[in-house]
Amino acid sequence: MPKMIFVSLPVTDLKRATAFYGAVGAVKNPQFCDDTASCMAFSETIFAMLMTHDKFRQFTPKPIANARTSNQVLLCLSADNRGDVDDIVARAEAAGGVADPSPKDEYSFMYGRSFEDPDGHMWGVNWMDLAAAPQQPDLANA
Repeated sequence: MPKMIFVSLPVTDLKRATAFYGAVGAVKNPQFCDDTASCMAFSETIFAMLMTHDKFRQFTPKPIANARTSNQVLLCLSADNRGDVDDIVARAEAAGGVADPSPKDEYSFMYGRSFEDPDGHMWGVNWMDLAAAPQQPDLANA
């Protein structure tokens, strides 16, 4: 069985967040949804678990950070090509997100952009040509 990742995100408006993630390409899995959470699948192995704040608090005693004013994690999805990167970011913006809150990554072998969801969670979208990537990249300049 392949490893899977479930990214749990606290959201202020579950219906709005579910619609947003659907607009950027995730598919709702009703098997793991109720009025407190939506399971949004990006692939067979990548899921965003959108949770109301009350539901999210059931998993941690720590305060929920305001993703609009602080950041604990940067999330990134791969794309099949440069056009897909632009398409996903455009769909995020059209669905109420913020396009390119972070600088674009543009190299001969890699292209990346970002978006912020309506709750302030930041996502990168990157395409990379692994065959053209430097064998030992200068990480300071990548």
